[in-house]
Amino acid sequence: MKDAPPAALPAKLVDPPWLRKPAPAKTAAGHPVVPGLEPPGGRHVVWEPGEREQWAAMRPYGGPWADGDWEREAEKVRDGSMYLPSQAGFLASAPEPLARPLLAAWEPPPVTWNFDHSLKPIVARFEEAAWDVSVRMAKANPFGTGPVLLPFLGADVARLMADWLYRLKSAQKLSRAWFARHGLGAVPYLVPDALGKRVGPRRNAVHALRAIEGDVAEAARVHGDEAAQAVAALLADEPEQSEPAHERPKPPDLPQWLDTEALPRPVLRDGGPRLPPGAARNLVHLWAMALRPDAFPGAREAAEETAALCEPASLTAFAWAVFEAWRDAGMPGRSAFVLPALGRFGDDATVRRLTPLIREWPGQGGHDRAAAGLDALAAIGTDLALLHLDGIARSGRYKGLQRQAQVKLRQVAARKGLGDEQLADRLVPSFGLDASGAMTLDYGPRRFTVGFDEQLRPSVTGEDGKRRKTLPKPGAKDHPALAPAAYAAFAALKKDVRAVASLQIARLETAMVEGRTWTPDEFTAFFVRHPLMWHIARRLVWTSGGTAFRLAEDRTPADVADDAFDLSSDVRIAHPLPLGDALPAWTEVFADYEITQPFPQLARPVFTLAGGEGRDGRLARFEGLSVPYGKILGLTRTGWVRGPALDGGLQRWISRPTGPHHVVIDLDPGIAAGYVDLHPEQKLEHVWIAPAPREYDPAFPIENGFAAVGPVLLSEILADLTRLG
Repeated sequence: MKDAPPAALPAKLVDPPWLRKPAPAKTAAGHPVVPGLEPPGGRHVVWEPGEREQWAAMRPYGGPWADGDWEREAEKVRDGSMYLPSQAGFLASAPEPLARPLLAAWEPPPVTWNFDHSLKPIVARFEEAAWDVSVRMAKANPFGTGPVLLPFLGADVARLMADWLYRLKSAQKLSRAWFARHGLGAVPYLVPDALGKRVGPRRNAVHALRAIEGDVAEAARVHGDEAAQAVAALLADEPEQSEPAHERPKPPDLPQWLDTEALPRPVLRDGGPRLPPGAARNLVHLWAMALRPDAFPGAREAAEETAALCEPASLTAFAWAVFEAWRDAGMPGRSAFVLPALGRFGDDATVRRLTPLIREWPGQGGHDRAAAGLDALAAIGTDLALLHLDGIARSGRYKGLQRQAQVKLRQVAARKGLGDEQLADRLVPSFGLDASGAMTLDYGPRRFTVGFDEQLRPSVTGEDGKRRKTLPKPGAKDHPALAPAAYAAFAALKKDVRAVASLQIARLETAMVEGRTWTPDEFTAFFVRHPLMWHIARRLVWTSGGTAFRLAEDRTPADVADDAFDLSSDVRIAHPLPLGDALPAWTEVFADYEITQPFPQLARPVFTLAGGEGRDGRLARFEGLSVPYGKILGLTRTGWVRGPALDGGLQRWISRPTGPHHVVIDLDPGIAAGYVDLHPEQKLEHVWIAPAPREYDPAFPIENGFAAVGPVLLSEILADLTRLG
């Protein structure tokens, strides 16, 4: 394949300006010079409304001093024996006839700590008389003491602020605030340097003039028409290449492992040529610089302009090839552009390959890498990508990564104006299934229909109506293009649905326990009409308005007598406990129709408290049990949370939220964090209900104890505890 000519590519891709070496600074020979100019004389203090009063009210260090102490303490200021901040406090507080001459002779040593708090009351009190000491102290610490110069407008301060604006990153905010305050009033003080011969002051002044808003050339006219015209010409010219060091960040170096000539380079749309090696390498450079848009303005736009010219599939392949090269090199640091590139150009195939790696990385010391992988999934943003992100958030092996996935999903949900579970409803893909919840695979001379069972396992049926264990491989008589494509589609479908199945089944079981509801419209959209979730929904009993129902074969609600039923209120998944006397009838209906359920619902064991049990906030019948540690860890699958690691790294309790309260199991000796089998047997010391997860303390009773927990959730908690025995 031919390489694209440079003329067919964006100029900033062929020759990125951020990668050019800066040209040397302009010399006076090519610079307008107006000799003999001098800055205005005099010093001015320009206050913002209420600012002087605010500074004057700042509490000084030292003191308070009584009337008879002033002269004695003034001597300590003269000989320097008083603590320096207290000296400043004394000058801000002493009677003016004493303080003013002291200030004129005051020569404190420059200090590197922040001294603006000490100087501001003095400046507010004495204004211009505090000028020299303020400038001297500010030079020693521009960031921490420099703010005291904000009201001062004079030649020395203007030159100092221009120098800081160009040279000091730490003083950027301060110097910009100074020029914003004084605006065009600062121009006359800068013009002599801007039109002078000395390179350093000229460079600083020109840079500062460009930062001032308004008619700078007209403000320069105080120095004459020639100066005004020279400043106008100066500002009309392109900025010098020798920009300030803090404004000219070094472009990131691309790593040695990246060999763009060995990768499948992107190709232009409509069957066009591919990017030359240099352009492909520049594209990766743009990706890296796009991560810092403030430092490299325009790099992101240049990368997007290039992407718009290229075939999307070729960009996806290129981004994945870069990722694979990075993995082959051992995933070294300083390669922050790799995963964001997958997020920008990845597709569902990328999601399938990337998600297992994200799940593994924390266990390989790559938590930050895994977190960047979550960002990539969120950036890809397809239903499948968000579904896999949701899967990590619900069942992540590493709790830190799981929490970050939850935060990422909440951010996505917030952008869409949805709750977490509302977003999860919308994330289930249809996977190309038809309205009946099936997929027809065409081999040419023969066709197969794919359906799903209660666990969302695919089943294949031929045109003869016979069930097959799996889809047959294409044969010699099958269509040479249709059959392989259908076979590949089935392989992808199996893989995708496998990732969805356990997650969705567990999500609905949790919704049953927690009593989550859906509006009739939501229920219809996300279950009745959804081609995949329909296979689960029709195998459950639901309730609406106090009436239990199932979804009949025609997808209409039907009650226990198979009479049609109209949805008029919110829908929830029925728990067997509230079904009460209707439970046997529903069990019989499902048996008659040979409906297998995706999780235990009608056959689910239910538990209640014995008379008066648990009202004291304890479940004594479970206390004292010795339980294998694996059973304790297994509780986390049903919503229990292990406590923090305390002394010796032991997690001394595990708890489950019940709304405003928590059921807590105190463990002896406790689970060793990071070494869970250190103590194979765990004794249940206390089983109690508490305001918050913590070790047992009788001083924190809950009124009515376990009777405060809803009957369905209480049944589930008792079921968990019973399984421990």
